[in-house]
Amino acid sequence: MDFRKTTIRELAERVKTKEISATELVSHALAKIEAHDDVVNAFNQSDGDRALEDAKKLDDRIAAGEDVGPLVGVPLAVKDLENAEGYITTFGSALHANDPAATNDSVLVSRLKAAGCVVVGKTNTPEFAYKGVTDSPTFGHTANPWNLERSPGGSSGGSAAAIAAGMVPLATGSDGGGSIRIPASLTGLSGLKPSQGWVPMGGARPSTTGILSVKGPMTRSTLDAALAFDACIGPEPTDIFSFPEQNADSWLAQVEAAGFPERVVYSPTLGYATVDNEVAAAVEAAVRALESAGVEIIEMPIVFEKDPVLAWVYIWTSSMARVLGPARDTPIWEKVDVGLREQVEMGLRLTALQYAEAVAACHDINLALEKAFAAAPLLICPTIAGHAPRLGEQGTVNGVETPTWVSFTPFINLSRNPAGSVCAGFTSDGMPIGLQVIGRQREDVRVLGAMQAFETVLGIDQVAGLG
Repeated sequence: MDFRKTTIRELAERVKTKEISATELVSHALAKIEAHDDVVNAFNQSDGDRALEDAKKLDDRIAAGEDVGPLVGVPLAVKDLENAEGYITTFGSALHANDPAATNDSVLVSRLKAAGCVVVGKTNTPEFAYKGVTDSPTFGHTANPWNLERSPGGSSGGSAAAIAAGMVPLATGSDGGGSIRIPASLTGLSGLKPSQGWVPMGGARPSTTGILSVKGPMTRSTLDAALAFDACIGPEPTDIFSFPEQNADSWLAQVEAAGFPERVVYSPTLGYATVDNEVAAAVEAAVRALESAGVEIIEMPIVFEKDPVLAWVYIWTSSMARVLGPARDTPIWEKVDVGLREQVEMGLRLTALQYAEAVAACHDINLALEKAFAAAPLLICPTIAGHAPRLGEQGTVNGVETPTWVSFTPFINLSRNPAGSVCAGFTSDGMPIGLQVIGRQREDVRVLGAMQAFETVLGIDQVAGLG
């Protein structure tokens, strides 16, 4: 059994037909965590006894002939920004590392468990998900299974690393500025940032990052993602952005029937980004492979006249100030990661007018995207601009460390369009490179369909070798 080579649909089917038990599946995950996590550090908590007890309950229900759900027995890792019953929700922070364990599940975790998943642990995230790599003073660095000296990106880096290393086949993630797409790109996964409203963000407390973040399942392949989304999506009364019930076929059925997109818009830099030469060449080669397969490529050098990141910075840092501003000038302030403190300080200095202008920019970004979509219903570009960072460093563009290595992802969180990443190739030192696929508002299934088609055309081996 190898989670890196077996779909979650196959795993669940084998449990349903009693070819293997949920207990065996979860035991395999726990063994892989024990074997690999001392070097990968994807998890900050794991509870084998609880997981095996939950798996045994599923096996008993199967034996009794009960309907156990489409994801029965599938081991699930939960990003440590949301509740999983029995685990501490630390937010990657020393401020919460010793909190009591959660007594309930987040809405997303509850839905995945209702579909048959078994939680095996919580995955690392930078403190309050504030950066594009996964490390924190409390839980250390998470390593990329493709190269243990590199980061898997962030902030869902623990979840991505756990999947890429074969410790679990499914994990939860969230994306407030690229936090699903960045680690998917750097670990060779296919990951979707859904439109805000499909996957519930509700619950007892508001989202840390306000209007920017969405949640979603993370998997190795697009079809697995579509299957997992089917278990997650649906209205939630405590989520003010939640979409109503949809009367349509399952996402998985729609993606499987989608076929190849007829045409896409291709923008190598979106008009503002500086892209590493090696990354640009790999993405270009992937785009030409799609063209050879019959996809019409409409090149559009400029989508944005300037980098729209400033509006994202204003909303993000204001949100961080709301959450952590009260800790400033108190004894616990020194426990907050230095980089996060700087973001909070910036947010506290911003004016209401600057925030309002940032919200207005969300509209302008969507308008610019709609002009591109007039030529074709999908836009493709690199997922990230540079190389995977070495642990403790920034990513690099043409050999230079720069924060702009992630300049392709934050604007989508402002416009709220669906956007995914598929593996487009590899750098000369063997690290995965992502191709970003962006769709119109709420056309998540179209994006997933294109991702699946691109996976088929590109045919890239997505199995990490752990080191």
